[in-house]
Formats: sequence, structure tokens, C-alpha cells
Amino acid sequence: MTETIALTPDELLTTTRAVRRRLDLDREVDLALVRECLTIALQAPSGSNAQRWHWVVVTDAEQRAGIGELYRRSCETYFASGTSAGKIYADDPDRAAVQQRVGRSAEYLAERMGRVPVLVIPCIEASAELPASNQAGLWGSILPAAWSYMLAARARGLGTAWTTLHLRYEREVAEILGLPSEIRQAALIPTAHTIGTDFKPAARQPLDEVLHLDRW
Repeated sequence: MTETIALTPDELLTTTRAVRRRLDLDREVDLALVRECLTIALQAPSGSNAQRWHWVVVTDAEQRAGIGELYRRSCETYFASGTSAGKIYADDPDRAAVQQRVGRSAEYLAERMGRVPVLVIPCIEASAELPASNQAGLWGSILPAAWSYMLAARARGLGTAWTTLHLRYEREVAEILGLPSEIRQAALIPTAHTIGTDFKPAARQPLDEVLHLDRW
């Protein structure tokens, strides 16, 4: 097992950030590291313990470029909307400044997704048509494992970011990867070594602004 960064559990949980600008696009990632992270991810809970997850790890340059182009195209639509990260909370000076930084970093990654050394796509077995109700049960059987993967990656000096904008072109990505129709993608997680490991907790709303005890 690879030696990990000396972080307490609380430090790991509070400093696993969405890494975009600080992904090292030129340094190769040993697939053994990715396998370690995924092995840990498989310890996460899944509905009925069914473990219907699958993990597509993309390293082929041509496939990464193809997925990256679809992601960039989807991001263009997203950035042009009024709901992109950089445009929300525009009437709140403090939050607007943070959101604009997030927006710029998202734009940076959008132009470079296809160059990230490893793209990890967590998938789940499902019907070709998603259920009309209780999709929480479906996605709740893959998202905890994906987060565990990202935590394990942080502990090993790898950076990740949770992205889903490629899903606008889910079928096209599925064609690139040869995915069966019953395999649905949950996210696209760029994975690379980070430029430095000194990530800090992010500013968040005070707990009491979002906490509801017993009733709303």
C-alpha cells in the first residue's frame, strides 16, 4: 500500500477539494495508485449491498481527447447560462467573488479535461430508461463510493474534481467507451497528481443557516 499524506480524518474530509488549476497535466499517474483508491472505494455502502457499480478508467489519449471535447462543448452551454457557478450569487459581493473564482477555474478545466492523465467514470447498472421514482436509491449506490475514491486519491497526493457536465452527451461518451445500454454514468472524475498538497478548508455557510431541527 502506498504511503499516504499525514492527515487526520477531519483534515482529509475538509481539505479534499475540487482540484482544477492545480492538476499536473504533464505527470504520469501510476495506475497502481488508481487501483488502490478504487479498492478503498469498493468498501462504500450500496443499496441492498447489490454492488452494481462499475468503474471506467480512461488513460488512452485519443479517448481522453474525445471525452474532453464533449465536456468542453457541454461547458460552453453551461457557461452561457445564467446558472453557471461564476454567475450565481451576483447580488452578494462576498459570495460573488468566490463564485467568480470557481467559474474561472471551471473554465480552465473545461479547456483541458482531455489532457488530464486519468479520467475515472463511476457507473451503475440500471435500466436504459431511469426509474421515474426513487432515483435517490439508484445514485445513492454509487455516489458514496465515488466520494471515497476522491478521498483516497487526496490521501495519495492525487487531485480530483466532481464533474457531471459531460452527461449532456452521455450517449456519445458511452459510444467512445463501448458501454452497454444498461450502464449509466454518474460522473466524470479527472485524476492527476497535484501541484502541491497544501489544500485548505473552503468557506461555507454557518451551520445554523442550514440546520433544521425536527421541522423546517
